[in-house]
Formats: sequence, structure tokens, C-alpha cells
Amino acid sequence: MKLENDKIANLRREWSSRKLDESNVNSNPIGQFSEWMQEAIDADLLDVNAMTLATADKNGVPSARIVLLKSIDKKGLVFFTNYESNKAKDLAENPNASVMFFWKELERQVRVKGIVEKVSKKESEEYFKSRPYESQISAWVSNQSSEVKNRKVLEEKFAELIKKYPAKKVPLPDFWGGYRIIPDHFEFWQGRPNRLHDRIAYIKEKGKWKIVRLSP
Repeated sequence: MKLENDKIANLRREWSSRKLDESNVNSNPIGQFSEWMQEAIDADLLDVNAMTLATADKNGVPSARIVLLKSIDKKGLVFFTNYESNKAKDLAENPNASVMFFWKELERQVRVKGIVEKVSKKESEEYFKSRPYESQISAWVSNQSSEVKNRKVLEEKFAELIKKYPAKKVPLPDFWGGYRIIPDHFEFWQGRPNRLHDRIAYIKEKGKWKIVRLSP
């Protein structure tokens, strides 16, 4: 089937349900983000914590993928992954990263930029223990981003590890854990009519957050 570019170009819809104003947003972007996240959860949206994580290697070659936000605190946003994955290799070479959330039903986007660092082993262990048993096993199975001959190899390794580690006794792999994005820039985007969207940015300057409106 041939993809018709003119049909793609003509895809559009009007945005109109809400507004965003710099005069009444939270003074702290973590607070504003938490409010929007809670509204997305209350709206019963699917995968509200899914975010696009963009990284780049030491040569500036970019890469992006979806990961899941697992916690928010005053320091930043936390996600977990394999420390030997491609994203981890990028972050080891270049700790600058950006994430983006898109909540279509609320006509909202949030972009966050900052420096990424590993969380403590204690934090990783606490989260790992909270995961479903099968997910704990899968963390051991996957040598993430590496080539694998076929799915059977993964399934056989999964079965072996089920026998090796009884339920609720799976140790944290030394190659698996969390990262925290320590933000220095937030942008909140709210869809509005006539493509005059609301864009409010928080920019960190000398340890304080400056709030500005951006042109759509």
C-alpha cells in the first residue's frame, strides 16, 4: 500500500479544551508537573507515566525510546533500566538528556531537560523488590540491546532462572538500577485554538526557577 503524503500533510484537528497561564502556574516546576501528572492519572489515561527519553553519545548522535517514569521527588524524575543498555552507554558518555510526556486526551505535553545520574543502590533495591516476580526474573534474562539468536534463547533462560530463584527471593542484578534526571528546564504545553498554543517554560538560573511564556 502506498502512503500518500498529501493525506499526512492534511491531518489536523483543533485544540481547545484548556488553557495555561504564567500568572497562575505553580512556582516550582516539580509541583506543576505533579499537578498535571495527577490530573492525567485521575483522567484514567493509559500509560500516563510513559515518556520519550532522548540521549546522545559522545559524538552527539541522538537516540530516543519510551521508558516509564517511576517516581518524582524534589530532586527530579526517576526511571530504571539495564546499566549495560544503549541508553546507559549514552548517559555514561554524555549525561545530558531530555524526556517528553504527551497526554493526547488532555491536549498536553511536558518537556524536561537536565543532567542524569544514577540513583543510590538502596533506591534501586527498594524499587526492584516492588516489581512483580516475573519482571524481576526478566531483568536477569535480558542483556538489553545486545543481539540474541531467537526468542527461544530468552524463554529457556527465563525458565532456568525461575528454577534458580524462588519467588520473592530474586536479588538485584549489579547491572540494573535507576537514574534520576536532575532538571534545569521544564516546558509545559497546552493545546489551544488556531494553533496559538500555550507554552510556559521554567528555566533554572543561579539555583532559582524563572518562569517565561514562549511563542507557539
